[in-house]
Amino acid sequence: MQISEVVRAGLLTAVAAGALGVAVPSAHALDQSVIGTPQEQRSPWAVFRFGFSAYKSGHKEQAVEAYKYAAENGQLGARWKLARMYAEGDGVARNDYEAFKFFQEIAAQDVEPGSPDESYVADALVALGGYARTGIPDSPIQANPAAAQDYYMRAAATYRNPNAQYEVGKMFLHGEGGMKASLQQAARWFQLSAEKGHAGAQATLGNLLFQSGKAVRGLAMMTAALERAQPSDKGWIRGMQEEAFALAGEADRRTAIALAQDMIAKGN
Repeated sequence: MQISEVVRAGLLTAVAAGALGVAVPSAHALDQSVIGTPQEQRSPWAVFRFGFSAYKSGHKEQAVEAYKYAAENGQLGARWKLARMYAEGDGVARNDYEAFKFFQEIAAQDVEPGSPDESYVADALVALGGYARTGIPDSPIQANPAAAQDYYMRAAATYRNPNAQYEVGKMFLHGEGGMKASLQQAARWFQLSAEKGHAGAQATLGNLLFQSGKAVRGLAMMTAALERAQPSDKGWIRGMQEEAFALAGEADRRTAIALAQDMIAKGN
């Protein structure tokens, strides 16, 4: 596969600038026209880096072209970036099935835990779990909770991914994917995820503690999780926390708020 003139030109300019220790504006780099870029300057890693620079500068069409070249030549990070762009409709038309195929290629790689590419594989497995859980409309991918459980479990157990650990916890909590419902197993996976700072896991584990009679600790965990949560998660966490606060006594509320503030301050 040949890289288009604009990508090859921009890459050559970026490589030359790096060698000279000077910064070249990305827009200028993308406007150059150079023919015959040497092969060593078209390595998948170099093209991936060029694609990242183009993406950051808002030149997403050029970024996609560079990522595709790098991906086809074995650059795992480029495949992951393309998958995310298609999954989110970022610079390309959203296409979940196209994203699924890229994520599947990443997940098929034999990447050891601790490898620099570990995060790409773990994130791909979590994404595949989500697609398998619900299916993808107008595609061959049908809802398959058992397959979702396999994807999540691989990411959770092999790569210790907190998002996957949280999803495994939810599946144990509700008995999904062929799993037998187990509060103990659910709490174990929520705990592993919560220890890595996952706000959803912290809130859910806090709610389980509250329901088991550990009101102060549970309220404090939900309150701290609400403070740390991403905007997309604040709604359901707030609803859970407010419901628990309404059931708690005044003394427990005050103690829980103080404990939550201590948790937030210490990063616990």
